[in-house]
Amino acid sequence: MKQIKHIALLFLVAFILLPFAGCKKEKDIIYEVNDVDINQPNANKDYVKSLTEFISIAYADLFGQNISQTQLQGLAVPYSGFGDLKLIEDMIIKNFLNNPSVVMPTDEVMRTNVDQFLLDTYQKFFNRYPNEFEIWYLKGLINDNSDITPELVYYSVMTSNEYRYY
Repeated sequence: MKQIKHIALLFLVAFILLPFAGCKKEKDIIYEVNDVDINQPNANKDYVKSLTEFISIAYADLFGQNISQTQLQGLAVPYSGFGDLKLIEDMIIKNFLNNPSVVMPTDEVMRTNVDQFLLDTYQKFFNRYPNEFEIWYLKGLINDNSDITPELVYYSVMTSNEYRYY
């Protein structure tokens, strides 16, 4: 009986002291971190390319020469007369890429030096260098997938929103 009272007393003391032993006020920890402004690489591109600018620049990027006035007018008519501009842009880029006169690296050249291919592609189409994530992601995609061709990379870049701005 004496043991039961002793055990009960211990439980009572432990029950009373437990909240005081377990609860401590948390210290406010302040880390001294410098503020950093993070901008996307295309953040400074505020102006949308006009119809003629888009066609002319896309042609010059792919063929290495200026488009003739006749070709430009021939492409501008359906572009301005159709409601879905993204569809027309897509068709123009596909048409350009299917032309055998396009100046584009071969698949072998792309796979030999993927880093250089990506640097050249970004400089050519976006007028900037790719960031580390873009290089890592696209390099992995190209190296892991034999179906990725230079034409597909060019198409993806040229139909992106960033290519639409300057």
